[in-house]
Amino acid sequence: MTEHTNRFDVLIIGAGISGIGAGYHLKTFCPDRSFAILEGRDDLGGTWDLFRYPGIRSDSDMHTLGYGFKPWTAQKSIADGPAILDYLKETATEFGIDQHIRFRHQVVSADWTSEDATWTVRVHHSGPVGEGEVIYQANFVFMCSGYYSYKGGHRPDFPGEESFDGQIVHPQEWPTDLEYLGKKVVVIGSGATAVTLVPAMAEQTEHITMLQRSPTYVVSRPDTDAVANGLRKILPDSLAYRITRWKNVRMTGLVYKRSRAEPDKVKSHLLDLLAKELPSDIIDDHFTPSYNPWDQRLCLVPNGDLFKAIASGKASVVTDQIERFTPSGIRLVSGQELQADIIVTATGLELVTLGEMTFSVDGVEVDFSKTWTYKGMAYSDVPNLVSTFGYINASWTLRADLTCEYVCRILNHMSKTGTSQCVPRLRPQDTNMPQRPWIEGFSSGYMQRAMPLLPKQGDRDPWLNTQDYAADRKLFSKADVDDGVMQFSGTRSLAVQP
Repeated sequence: MTEHTNRFDVLIIGAGISGIGAGYHLKTFCPDRSFAILEGRDDLGGTWDLFRYPGIRSDSDMHTLGYGFKPWTAQKSIADGPAILDYLKETATEFGIDQHIRFRHQVVSADWTSEDATWTVRVHHSGPVGEGEVIYQANFVFMCSGYYSYKGGHRPDFPGEESFDGQIVHPQEWPTDLEYLGKKVVVIGSGATAVTLVPAMAEQTEHITMLQRSPTYVVSRPDTDAVANGLRKILPDSLAYRITRWKNVRMTGLVYKRSRAEPDKVKSHLLDLLAKELPSDIIDDHFTPSYNPWDQRLCLVPNGDLFKAIASGKASVVTDQIERFTPSGIRLVSGQELQADIIVTATGLELVTLGEMTFSVDGVEVDFSKTWTYKGMAYSDVPNLVSTFGYINASWTLRADLTCEYVCRILNHMSKTGTSQCVPRLRPQDTNMPQRPWIEGFSSGYMQRAMPLLPKQGDRDPWLNTQDYAADRKLFSKADVDDGVMQFSGTRSLAVQP
């Protein structure tokens, strides 16, 4: 394939839930800006196209994981992966966003030149006529590639695993032909993936065991929202959706804030709820974490399906540490041996910074760990670049929508002022700010592994990554774009879309 150049005003990287939302916002609120969406995979959907393991579903309600501009109207508010993917495809088609997506375009690097206010983006493209490098140019890059590696999940090396006679599977690379009917299965992990897999596989396996090093908080709730389904009977879908979305945002925020202010009370309440589902000895041994609620993300168990699987005897939970794999399963530090035909390593994600690509500004490679985050979406001294990172304590899309709105405000301000560059820079009073991790108070291993790679946050607006929807509404929707930190310069020239 020969190298060629395509130029747009904005390049969106990623056609998952964030990228599709970004496309909608640009089309709707910045109609003068040409844009393309570059997607490395064969289809849109991101997470919801990649993960194919049994039971894959949302762990947030779809009235907040759905877009603010596109009502979720299905009966189930905790939806399975195929239903979410259908929703994303319907959104992309309805608003013409699919016409802007270029598939099998894996972005490799982006290099900024201040002289002409241009990002030069190198892309590896594969297609029917071959593969090779394609060059794109844009004035603005909007990263919507998510926060984890699509190359593979976090996969520790276990002693003796080469001796195991069965299959070892990671949920991110689930084989389409995996046969587990009548098999003994061990799932290593206790996060959202593990608590989804166990009940989804339990009916077909001989037995399935969730093996965890330590307990996780799990919360049962219905997979339908009675308020949402009732409101849709008497109100237009859009109004019913807005009301439900507000209700769920409010309730989630209240629970999180109470968890931080009164952790012992919230812990006691969560354990009281479990007492309605499980015997006390199982709760004490396997469902009573040593940390406070929301030090790690709570796991959702829709309709108590995990607890039902345990009660049926088809599933069990073991809390122990792995000594080694054996030919027939896993030997634990306690001496117990778990028999297994299949071992599923639900051991987490591998977090990355900005799509596993390199960035440079005027020939100098950007080390994002040395930058300061601007409103949790842009980076000090890096021009014309924004990335979407959703909430860890609420639905991803809530913050994705806010980020899109702010990007449109920036672009429209640049159009109004005729400027071509925007870059956040520390003010004199910011230079001695205390350094805080990009996300505070969250002890999950996948987050802690990534913190050294991510930008710092300070102790004042706008150098904050609040993880607080109400606070972000002020930071994003009400604050002046031209705030003296985001600096605008240069002369804008419109790109011509090929």
